[in-house]
Amino acid sequence: MFPIRDHNPSGRTPYVVYLLMAANILIFLSYVGIMDDARLLNRLYFDYAVIPARIEDGVAYETLFTSMFLHGGWMHLAGNMLFLWIFGDNLEDEMGHLLFLLFYTMAGIGAGLIHVLTAPGSVVPTIGASGAIAGVMGGYLLMFPKARVDILLILIVYVRVFTIPAFVMLGVWLGMQFLGSLASNPDEGGVAYWAHTGGFFVGLLLCIPLWARRGGKRYWNRTHGHPPHPEHTYKLSQSRIPRIPRR
Repeated sequence: MFPIRDHNPSGRTPYVVYLLMAANILIFLSYVGIMDDARLLNRLYFDYAVIPARIEDGVAYETLFTSMFLHGGWMHLAGNMLFLWIFGDNLEDEMGHLLFLLFYTMAGIGAGLIHVLTAPGSVVPTIGASGAIAGVMGGYLLMFPKARVDILLILIVYVRVFTIPAFVMLGVWLGMQFLGSLASNPDEGGVAYWAHTGGFFVGLLLCIPLWARRGGKRYWNRTHGHPPHPEHTYKLSQSRIPRIPRR
């Protein structure tokens, strides 16, 4: 089950979102050829990934930024770019291009710092734009809690697209990350759940000034949590593929 689109059109071209997507894709393509070479890949990660033990030693602070543009595989990259494409354009529309770029960068760095604090002494490299994109999702939740999001559900031969409010989809996602945070061991590698959870709240907090300028609770009362403009409708927003009977 994962989101495929929202019904929240942006009023301007999201140039920064496109730029970030292009940068992530091009950087991944620049080193995908060494993915099977452990020596070269470890060197790349040592130079550009967040390694909490190095940050705690007072070095490699730049990796809090560079790690945001590295990914561990095609699915890692595709998942992050999908979430950025769905939720990023609306915050860029609200903030403006340069302010959104600053917001994205600060959310990513904040998520990285939270990972360092929750994984003291870890020498496991951490990469990915997930922390920054989690921040985008946190900001989206604050600004458009009832925007409609289309979810694709796949259960073996049952496929269905259905629409739910953003706060349900984002709340479930955040809950999964928090539970993962409690159950995971950073020294064993895997998903950096605390970076996701922390990045989400960093983005939400960074968006409070924008929300306040829009009127705060008055903005919510005026829009009822929906986008402050007409939502987009899709002809295929609800679809179903029937079960295939066994022969």
